[in-house]
Amino acid sequence: MWPDEFSFIFDEAEEVTLDSDAGKRDDGSASEAIHRLALKVRLSQEDYERIWPFAEARHRLQGKFAGKAVTLIVNNPHYSRWHPADGGIVKSVTESGRTYSTRYVVIHFLLDDVGEVAGA
Repeated sequence: MWPDEFSFIFDEAEEVTLDSDAGKRDDGSASEAIHRLALKVRLSQEDYERIWPFAEARHRLQGKFAGKAVTLIVNNPHYSRWHPADGGIVKSVTESGRTYSTRYVVIHFLLDDVGEVAGA
């Protein structure tokens, strides 16, 4: 299960399809076309670093995406186009007048249906 303390990450998640045509890899071999459902999320660099340990593992979701499972893609070469990308910087000012910046990243989670095994 996805940890409850990080469930806020999916509050503003956008369902997208990752598409790429078949092509050639750097080593000359053929790559397959990709057509996968995913969740696109923009979150702070700090939150991204906190969820990094969950990368490349499949986790079931609850709430809005109950019955679904996600896999945070970060290093898989098949999805290199969708690895964490720059999500911009937001500059803010504290109540005391101090200026600070928050860096954001855009990440993708592969999205799958969860199939339950039923006893016969």
